[in-house]
Amino acid sequence: MIALREAWQAGLFRRANWLPNLVSGVIVGVVALPLAMAFAIASGAKPEQGLYTAIVAGLAVSMFGGSRLQIAGPTGAFIVVLSAITARYGIGGLQLATLMAGLILLALGLARLGGVIRYIPAPVIVGFTAGIGVIIFVGQWRDFFGLPPVAGTHFHEKLWHLLQALPQWHAATTALALGSLLLVLGAPRIRWLHRIPGPLVALVVATAVQALFRFDGVATIGSAFGGLPRGLPAPSLPEISLARMIELAGPAFTIAMLGAIESLLSAVVADGMAGTRHDSNQELVGQGVANILAPLFGGFAATGAIARTATNIRNGGNSPLAGITHALTLVLVLLFLAPLAASVPLATLAAILFVVAWNMSEARQFARMVRRAPRADVAILLITFTLTVLTDLVVAVNVGVILAMLQFLRRMSASVEVTRQDATGIERELSVEPGAAESLGERMPPGVLVYAIDGPFFFGAVEACEQALVHTHTEPRVLLIRLGRVPFIDMTGLQTLEAVIRTLRRRGVAVVLAEANARVRQKLERAGVLAALGQENYADALAQAVRRCGVLAGEGATEQDREDTGASH
Repeated sequence: MIALREAWQAGLFRRANWLPNLVSGVIVGVVALPLAMAFAIASGAKPEQGLYTAIVAGLAVSMFGGSRLQIAGPTGAFIVVLSAITARYGIGGLQLATLMAGLILLALGLARLGGVIRYIPAPVIVGFTAGIGVIIFVGQWRDFFGLPPVAGTHFHEKLWHLLQALPQWHAATTALALGSLLLVLGAPRIRWLHRIPGPLVALVVATAVQALFRFDGVATIGSAFGGLPRGLPAPSLPEISLARMIELAGPAFTIAMLGAIESLLSAVVADGMAGTRHDSNQELVGQGVANILAPLFGGFAATGAIARTATNIRNGGNSPLAGITHALTLVLVLLFLAPLAASVPLATLAAILFVVAWNMSEARQFARMVRRAPRADVAILLITFTLTVLTDLVVAVNVGVILAMLQFLRRMSASVEVTRQDATGIERELSVEPGAAESLGERMPPGVLVYAIDGPFFFGAVEACEQALVHTHTEPRVLLIRLGRVPFIDMTGLQTLEAVIRTLRRRGVAVVLAEANARVRQKLERAGVLAALGQENYADALAQAVRRCGVLAGEGATEQDREDTGASH
């Protein structure tokens, strides 16, 4: 309940803040009304279940979440996932998967893993949200044009059958849909309507037209679902069994991951708009509680809704009171206005989802990223988008993240440099160390080769490092490896370094390590690299390392070696 506590401490529950939050909550509730029903129908649920979800999840997130501005409920991003779950497992399976996802989110929040979500790269997020937008858009053609049912499991099959069915479009349904679309887009531009949400204007006008003229063949909530019941249902558990839970583990994890991503993105957007700072771990806890409670009251999966959260902020909401008011507004709608919903055309809800799909696709950002991003990021974007549309959201996100990680590792390994340093540079560097120049005579010992590693010594960079260190193209008496610019080293790097030491020793070349930071040195010691090297052959300071190189070079070199090496200087 961090958001509630912070709002209380900030004085946001004082009487002076009541009115703006109450007004904002009512406005957001009005905006959520058509969206909740549209998202529910598109997800394979009944329209009232979308309202139940918005009410229960909205209350839970406002009370237990980590952002005092967050508005939660059903969202467009969930449509693709939830509709597939409902089609395969039924609404009971969807509710059980939602409850399991809530437990996963709760565990993630309590384990303080909220910060991990931000490591999903932007091309992956933009790619799958754009793909979801395309799927939602195409999925609403049937209700928008009044088409007959079409078969097909995969997107390309449904698209092909919809294209074949287009000549059978229903004139009255299409006319209502086009009129609704114009109202959704145009109402905000009309002076005396600009303060009323476009979806609400379209919903009221289209419902009134259908109730007045009763066009034949126009599908409505009443004809498809029998209208809306009044009030919330009594709490009840979905059917639970071990076998069913195992079967739904994958869908539950998908709901949890998508819910975590969208809710935290929404919280970040809210912070940017209002100058606040959310608690990501507490936000996951709030989302977990919301998804545990929602299916108990007939709802399904919910998450933070970016559009409704932004609407809340723009209309003056600054505390959880606005989110609570939004939920209570929907309760009043269910209690007093439910009978009027029987005449709501499904075509109007489809028109609203057309706009939602366009906004989700972020077409401008998608196009800008394709034009300006590095080629590897563009490839990740397009692959994620294509896989989202043609296969599965989980596959798309997993592949996108894996490709992004591989690309990051490639860039990191390319940034690691192993450079050979000449005697002049070392002597110049030694000259600025107090006492070093006098003891060494400002000269590098003969027969010593110096290499410096610059960058993380990890599995992606070991090959380049090993090639540079082992194939020195000369046979020095001593090889000095400087680790001062190695921020970290992993197990593969440690094994490679030990192998290099052993290989060079077999060739009669002594190895000295120097200047590792405390963390790297600790790992060298724990892995046994220093034991294999010999503790006397490690030095924290460059001057100390050069003295040790001089001793080793002197022990193994002949007089002729010293003269030849000295002449080369």
